[in-house]
Amino acid sequence: MNRLKVQIIAALLVLSLGVPGALARNQAEEFQRTVQGYDMLEAGKLGQAQQLYEQVLREDPGNPMALNNLGAIMVKQRKYREALDYLEKALPRAKDYQVRVNRVCDVEGICLAFRPLEEEYGNQDLEPLIKLNLEMVRGKLQASPKAK
Repeated sequence: MNRLKVQIIAALLVLSLGVPGALARNQAEEFQRTVQGYDMLEAGKLGQAQQLYEQVLREDPGNPMALNNLGAIMVKQRKYREALDYLEKALPRAKDYQVRVNRVCDVEGICLAFRPLEEEYGNQDLEPLIKLNLEMVRGKLQASPKAK
């Protein structure tokens, strides 16, 4: 019986040591996809950017940075209602989501996409930036009733 307890404790210890490393790797990969997605967006490779952000969302549903930048892609494609949907999903998770923004991409003068600088530390709350994007997209929809 004691041997079984020791084996269980050893297995739990191994698992507990391996999980933080795996989580850190996943976060690093998610961060890299976010940066690559921004770079693709800025280069006009919208399909590739969208795929990267969708992959981020599969691993971290509700990631506000990915949702915001997907909104920017929709603006670029003149799909304003879809952009609004992404931004509205991003807003609840954006409060206290700290980022250090490296670059900002102005999309059609309506929406801002963000490229994070560092993966673990931030000095900018994402919520006001998402709110600004929401206001701009809503303004576009009100000004152009025919907008999608």
